[in-house]
Amino acid sequence: MKTLCASLLLAALWSAASLTAADKFTITVSHDLDTPRPAETITLPWTAVQKAIPGALLQKIAVKDATGQVLPYQVTNIDPEAKDPQGKGVAYGELIFQHDFAAGEKSATFTIEKTNTISPVFPAKVFARFVPERLDDFAWENDRIAHRTYGPTLAEPAPAGSNKEVLVTSGLDVWCKAVDYLVVDRWYNKGHDHYHKDEGEGMDMYQVGKSRGCGGTGVWDGKKLYTSRNYKTWKVIANGPIRAIFELTYEPWDANGVKVAEVKRFTVDAGHNLDQIDSTFTFDGAKEIVVAIGLIKDSADKGQDPKIEVGQNKAEGSLTQWCVQKTNGSLGTAIVLPGSTLEGFAEDSLNQLALTKATSGVPVRYYVGAGWTRSGQFPTKESWDAYVTDAAKRANAPIRVKVDE
Repeated sequence: MKTLCASLLLAALWSAASLTAADKFTITVSHDLDTPRPAETITLPWTAVQKAIPGALLQKIAVKDATGQVLPYQVTNIDPEAKDPQGKGVAYGELIFQHDFAAGEKSATFTIEKTNTISPVFPAKVFARFVPERLDDFAWENDRIAHRTYGPTLAEPAPAGSNKEVLVTSGLDVWCKAVDYLVVDRWYNKGHDHYHKDEGEGMDMYQVGKSRGCGGTGVWDGKKLYTSRNYKTWKVIANGPIRAIFELTYEPWDANGVKVAEVKRFTVDAGHNLDQIDSTFTFDGAKEIVVAIGLIKDSADKGQDPKIEVGQNKAEGSLTQWCVQKTNGSLGTAIVLPGSTLEGFAEDSLNQLALTKATSGVPVRYYVGAGWTRSGQFPTKESWDAYVTDAAKRANAPIRVKVDE
């Protein structure tokens, strides 16, 4: 009788353990760098989640680190029009969360498990949107920096008797932030130009005009830069809380006899000053083109008597700028081209340029961004240069994600 009871108890315990194991799984994330990787973004296809824990719901899971701490997460929706009547998550793209790898920490393990309770909506650290209240800007930000660019309405001629601004440019603007919360909605609500003065949260002091601003592109023929007009259409693919993804399309333009069109896909992650951009150029009449990614030569605010230093590091794949201003703090900007894709450097009257080659229909990946002294993150040029160096190392040494058996 005792033997039977013991057997039943063991069977019950085994059954409970099996049920628990079926409701969770672990993944191991590894990399090869000795340096820290703060705010490392980890992605896992939702199909892998469904395979490991069938029937998982995006609002009833938990992501935990090795200490058991619950981590904020995000599940992307790859197709807003997709239907999922069987509840298999077929419309979902990726599970996304972040981890701060310490120096020398080359591996970390995480658990994804079903929960009986609904997980909270985590605070958003990224944001992207079309801004119709200011013509047709498109703006985006994270907890460190903000940007905007300009749509076709801004490029249209001003009606007779109006004061409408007219600007034809595909350059990218920078909004400098001194806070880690989201400001785009608040700044636009203040009214146009109100955010050109620092009232404690930061300011728009960057000058774009017809330049490339901070990371705009063009086609370089060895002597001249050929650029598109303002973006034509926009599409938001994901919008936080950890990662925002959106696309901007540009109508074809003539690049010294070659008709070129571009689609830019932006990936904006929390905790990073550089955004990942994948630009797909389509064209006929040439095997490849030379793409130039630019930084405006004089990014300083008006009347700031700037002192600007430019850094070119072909081995690292970076073009950097450090602009010291009289009263508005200093601003670092940068372009990083991973791997050996950086072909060299050039300049025209408005821009410093990083050059790479593009084949029609094949995305070109690069990283673009900025950092401001008043954010408290980059007190010196050296700190900005070190950040860009680390970003280049990370771009060249991606993490590896393995679902544990």
